[in-house]
Amino acid sequence: MINYLEFFFATGFIFAVISLGLNVQWGFTGLFNAGVAGFVAIGAYTSALLTSAPVAERVGGLGLPIMIGWIGAVVLSGIAATVIGFVTLRLREDYLAITTFGVAIVIQALLVNQQKLTGGPFGIGLIPKSFEHVASSAGELLMLNLVMLAAIVAVVYVAVETLASSPWGRVLRSIREDSVAAASLGKSVKRYELQAFVLGSMIMGLGGALQAHFIGFISPDNYLPLMTFQIWTMLIVGGSGNNRGAILGSLVVWGLWSGIGYALGHLIPAAQQARSAALTPILIGVALVLVLLRRPSGLLPEKRTVSKHISPTNVSGVDLASGVARH
Repeated sequence: MINYLEFFFATGFIFAVISLGLNVQWGFTGLFNAGVAGFVAIGAYTSALLTSAPVAERVGGLGLPIMIGWIGAVVLSGIAATVIGFVTLRLREDYLAITTFGVAIVIQALLVNQQKLTGGPFGIGLIPKSFEHVASSAGELLMLNLVMLAAIVAVVYVAVETLASSPWGRVLRSIREDSVAAASLGKSVKRYELQAFVLGSMIMGLGGALQAHFIGFISPDNYLPLMTFQIWTMLIVGGSGNNRGAILGSLVVWGLWSGIGYALGHLIPAAQQARSAALTPILIGVALVLVLLRRPSGLLPEKRTVSKHISPTNVSGVDLASGVARH
């Protein structure tokens, strides 16, 4: 039971990192990225190829330190997001969602078909795990990884929270609330949106690298559109625009996901197990609707406060949208 709980929270912390990246894009800036799984896959495969042992039938396998793999995952995810964002952020919100979803599908198709690089449908195995040469047992290895992942979530949270409360973060919120008003004040909306899109994607890439080294195996099936739905559900349930909500939502939804899967595994006959797997996202969707009916802003909604730079005596009869910061 202790080992299971350690695995549960470690996996939940990885999802929390990815959710924090999505929160930068959607929660702070209002960018609808429907291709989350694609950026997570870029990070996972980049780190795996940089750090895994050489394999004769596959390109890559450089055997570099895990830290180098993480850095490479963040950098390549940022480069990909810069190229994709430069094109897609010129589109309207609905077209942005469709385009990013299409990009994720293309990435997943490349993972399946580029067998010389990615291992194709068989994926990449024997990915080195953190502390595997230090831990004396599987339980100790799991505990060390759990502590490390908790520390990484804390670092990412503090970094994103600091940026969110900075002038840069306030500009992102103003763009989210009214991009035309932000542009009229001299802010380069597209430049700020691209910065938020790249930063969020880099954090997602880091989450993918953490996942690859924690599990030790990746394949294209790990990065289907279902993952994008999973991350979006975590952020919405937790509270979009609230970094603590992103973390809480990741743990809550992962708990529901695991609990429903466990229950179905014991309630559904063995002969129907394969078909019953589709019930998990359906039941998660029902749970999402129920949560939103009771708490439309999530479990930890984003707080609204009047900016200290606005005098209460000067706001009567004025649209308060420009003077309200959500954080």
